[in-house]
Amino acid sequence: MINEEVKKDALLRLKKVEGQVRGIAKMVENEKYCIDIINQVTAAEKALNMVARIVMKRHVESCVKEAILQGEGQEKINELIDTVYRYSKK
Repeated sequence: MINEEVKKDALLRLKKVEGQVRGIAKMVENEKYCIDIINQVTAAEKALNMVARIVMKRHVESCVKEAILQGEGQEKINELIDTVYRYSKK
C-alpha cells in the first residue's frame, strides 16, 4: 500500500508532469523547434520514471516484505521481477 508520504510525493510529481505535457502540447501547436520538443518529452519521461521508482520502492518495502514475512513471498517476488523486466525494456 502507498502511504501518505509516498502518495503526496507521487501526486506532486505527477502534477508537475501534467504541466510539462501541457507545455509540450503547446510547443507542438506553436511549431517550436523539434529538438526543444524532444528535450521536453525526455524530461517528462524522466519525471514519470522517478514516480515509478518511488512507488516501486514503497512496494518492495511494504507489499513484498509483508508477503515474505507471511511465507507467501514467491508470488510477489515473481510479480516484481516481471515488472522490473517490463520497466527496463523501455
